[in-house]
Amino acid sequence: MKMVGSIGYAPNPGNRHRNQVPYQLNQNKLSNDSPAHKDDGPELVPYRYLKQEIKYSKMGLDEIDFNRFNRTSFCGLEANLPNSYCNNMIQMLYFIEPLRSALLNHLCQREFCLACELGFLFHMLDTAQGLPCQAANFLRAFRTIPEASAHGLIVNDLNESKKRGNLQTLVQSWTRFMLQQLHTETLEVNDHLLEENNSDGSVSIMSQLFGAKLFSCNSCRCRSETCQETTTLLTQLLYPDNHSTTDKPPVQYSFVDIVQRSLSAKHHITAWCDNCSRFTSMIQTKLLKSLPDILVFNCGENKQEMEFWRTQLELLSQSEDGGLIMKSLPDVPVSSRKKHCRYGSLCKRSDCRYYHAIKNPEKAIDPSEASMSWIPLSIQLKMKGGEISVSEYNEKEDCIDEGEEESVIYELSGVVSVVLDLQENGRDNIVTCIKVSPPAHQRHKGSPCYQWYLFNDFYIVPISPQEAVYLDFEWKIPCVLYFSRKNLNSRHNLQVYNPIAQQVFRDDVSLASQTGHITFTPLSVEEEHQPSGQLIAMDAEFVTLNQEEAEIRSDGTRSTIRPSQLSVARISCVRGEGPLEGVPFIDDYISTQEQVVDYLTKFSGIQPGDLDASISSKHLTTLKATYQKLRFLIDSGAIFVGHGLKNDFRVINLVVPPAQVQDTVYLFQLPNKRMVSLRFLAWHFLDLKIQSETHDSIEDAKTALQLYKKYLEFESTGSKKDALRELYEVGRQLQWKVPGIDD
Repeated sequence: MKMVGSIGYAPNPGNRHRNQVPYQLNQNKLSNDSPAHKDDGPELVPYRYLKQEIKYSKMGLDEIDFNRFNRTSFCGLEANLPNSYCNNMIQMLYFIEPLRSALLNHLCQREFCLACELGFLFHMLDTAQGLPCQAANFLRAFRTIPEASAHGLIVNDLNESKKRGNLQTLVQSWTRFMLQQLHTETLEVNDHLLEENNSDGSVSIMSQLFGAKLFSCNSCRCRSETCQETTTLLTQLLYPDNHSTTDKPPVQYSFVDIVQRSLSAKHHITAWCDNCSRFTSMIQTKLLKSLPDILVFNCGENKQEMEFWRTQLELLSQSEDGGLIMKSLPDVPVSSRKKHCRYGSLCKRSDCRYYHAIKNPEKAIDPSEASMSWIPLSIQLKMKGGEISVSEYNEKEDCIDEGEEESVIYELSGVVSVVLDLQENGRDNIVTCIKVSPPAHQRHKGSPCYQWYLFNDFYIVPISPQEAVYLDFEWKIPCVLYFSRKNLNSRHNLQVYNPIAQQVFRDDVSLASQTGHITFTPLSVEEEHQPSGQLIAMDAEFVTLNQEEAEIRSDGTRSTIRPSQLSVARISCVRGEGPLEGVPFIDDYISTQEQVVDYLTKFSGIQPGDLDASISSKHLTTLKATYQKLRFLIDSGAIFVGHGLKNDFRVINLVVPPAQVQDTVYLFQLPNKRMVSLRFLAWHFLDLKIQSETHDSIEDAKTALQLYKKYLEFESTGSKKDALRELYEVGRQLQWKVPGIDD
């Protein structure tokens, strides 16, 4: 059984940092009733699979070298936010090219739309140039969906321990929920389909990609039948009922056997019978009527289902070709992973977990060259006369009957797995192995090829196809499998257009019930069509949703475990040039449904009632509405001027190309010297005393704009270096305090 796959040259191939620990000891995670496991030695888990954690300092993320974890041109996702367990599942959706294109083109009026937020996030992953991003706005919308909470997908500090103990269920429930939720949000009524197919006319990108038509029929003992046609987006793998019996020897199945019985299922259920007028036992038969472009399989989560996988791996390793199965990952020596069985090749125990020497040494090969796994890299589905057959696909032995109604070749494109780890108090982890296609490589300035990668939050590394399908139920358990048509990308339109237009400014409506004084002048039609490169001064204010988590070490030093979670509360943009230079055109207060623990009024100027739609007199909008305005300005090539914009854009969850940012923090900084506050710069260069009592984002934006103009003067006269030296000399003398304010 050979697996088919191609490996190409990846952009900026990832290598492990020389200072990183390659492996970590991980005691076997086993239940008390699991035989033959208690005496096992410690397992070695490769470092790249472990939960990656970063230590935060006073400089935040600025001191962290993310190149240690990711030397590819793809962007990772930070894992310090609540519910960021779904990072790697989001990456799987991002690398499905037709889905990515459709979500980038999607835009609706709903405030909390996961399809819109994924489109915004995918845009960030496209433009961040390998730097890690945050899924903050997506997770914010995700927390507001009632169905997500009903399915137990919202994880907070109170049920964190529950998440750790049940990650397999969490992964599979999240996948099922997201496919259905995105289907609902992208649903459109197509009159053409309504007329021709006599269907309900409802289509979405999800039904086009993942939808498979099923004909299900429930048969009662009274010979009455109830049949209906449905569309399913995901398939639950069904296993034989007798696989756990102990009085019979285990039966060896192939993966395609399980797929076939899952797609054409026939099993007993309890359902209502109209003829009998009661709930009764019925036989439910499901027949596949059409093949989707992408097959998604949930592998199961209970103990019996996982034991079936374990048994099949053992039977496969004991078969005639057992020498070809990968016993370990290429960089984890086989001999160091398990103790040798004392009975050696004479051991007759089918459930023995100790290492056994290969019975036929002449067939043994290096693990890195192993090409055998219970999960194949390619399968072929054939439909003929209403019946379906599944087989492993071998390109060399490809043969399709002329009378075949439909024959589809599927290639494995993604594996979402749970990594068990008891070394860090049960901190299990979720990783995803993804087969990245040529369009994604070209988009990130790489060569057009197929290449497998391991995504572990912000840790990304190329891997081999064999590692993607490698299984070890001591620490790596598969949860969700993605199989895509071989010609998937050619079947769909991958063109992306920008759905955000000037209309976002004209649709601006305040949510506040009380209308107060308008603090800005909206853009005119002429200003909306200004050429690329217009100058805009910007500032933002924030409130705190979650306080910072820190620990005090034994030596008295303080270490930040999780930084405080900030939420944007006010965004102001000021015209930087033209007849209305210095006049604001955006001054939005951002409504929030989450509990604010600190309004930071001294630093933000935000009062508790400013964000409440029932009592606020400010121009109150949704984050999504203001986000679209900023995205339009970024996409139109506007140049943003401000002080500390890097942090502002990070909290707003925007990625702005460096060429479009002029930050006075860095413009007025000498190399390897401290950063200077906006208040001190305004006093020193402009003779202005700002932020005396509180902060005001419009005032700060105007001040940053004046400082930028002053900087341009210094550059034009060649006096920039002298001005900066004088700034630091005065600052040291005054201890960086503004006379009349700080004293």
